[in-house]
Amino acid sequence: MTSVKLRWKIAIGVAVLAIAGLGYAGNYFYDYAVVPSEKDFLEGDTPGTDENQTGSEAQNWFTDAANREMWQLTSEDDLKLSAIYLPAEEKNQGKTAIIAHGYMGNAETMADYAKMYHDLGYNVLVPDARGHGQSEGDYIGFGWHERKDYLQWIDEILAKNGSEETITLYGISMGAATVMMTSGEDLPKNVTSIIEDCGYTNVNEELGYQLDQLFGLPAFPLMNVTSLVTKIRAGYFFGEADAVKQLQKNTRPIFFIHGDADTFVPYAMLDILYNATDAPKEKWVVSGAEHAKSYKTDPALYKEKIAAFLEKYDHPASE
Repeated sequence: MTSVKLRWKIAIGVAVLAIAGLGYAGNYFYDYAVVPSEKDFLEGDTPGTDENQTGSEAQNWFTDAANREMWQLTSEDDLKLSAIYLPAEEKNQGKTAIIAHGYMGNAETMADYAKMYHDLGYNVLVPDARGHGQSEGDYIGFGWHERKDYLQWIDEILAKNGSEETITLYGISMGAATVMMTSGEDLPKNVTSIIEDCGYTNVNEELGYQLDQLFGLPAFPLMNVTSLVTKIRAGYFFGEADAVKQLQKNTRPIFFIHGDADTFVPYAMLDILYNATDAPKEKWVVSGAEHAKSYKTDPALYKEKIAAFLEKYDHPASE
């Protein structure tokens, strides 16, 4: 009897230590991936942005524009969110592009994309995602909580620019996931098109992939534990943040872009995303482009592709 009790105590002790170890690992990975902070695994540029734009024509324009405005709003969970707004060169064009930056980027790093849309005649709004730039927040929502923030930015555009404004959504990397997740919400008719560049299918698959790439670890059980930690500390499970499920509800024309040399968000995710929606859609595979480098690979062609898609689909719903 004593021997049986001892074995039970040992088994319970081992189980407690295992649970404690997983709990520690889950909190460690939460801090590593979900808490906004400098990330050593990014190796310089944040995904989807180019931090070394100082002195470039686009960056100088974006930083020094005399008509640049700072917009703010309060999120549903009481965070102060910030965005940069630049009106179109010609007034009363009636169209705005909302641009979403990548993981650990911010509005200031999106000068190239902002200028591209501005040159096409758009007002441009570039929000800082929660926990990034000038926006408050102590966690990254990977597009899931941000989708609700984008609904508020859409409302802000309509309140300030008028109820007939046409709105297109553009995002790159995590920003691409953000606009895809936004696509499944109840959007006003003003949102007429969406463009995503190298977004991921869902957070479980992307972080599981990164866990393998960075640490050589399988997704189970660490991803499950980290997801639970994220639910406790940030209010969502990784499984909720699913661009594929949101795209299944999407009705807006959407343009998918991905480089076939992307090893940060696997290129294989492109077709899964493309096939998820029955809305009008196009895709462009950029040969040789690494993660979020499609624009840099051929800026002129990138702009041409974007302009052609917008010319085809970005029209008021009343037309």
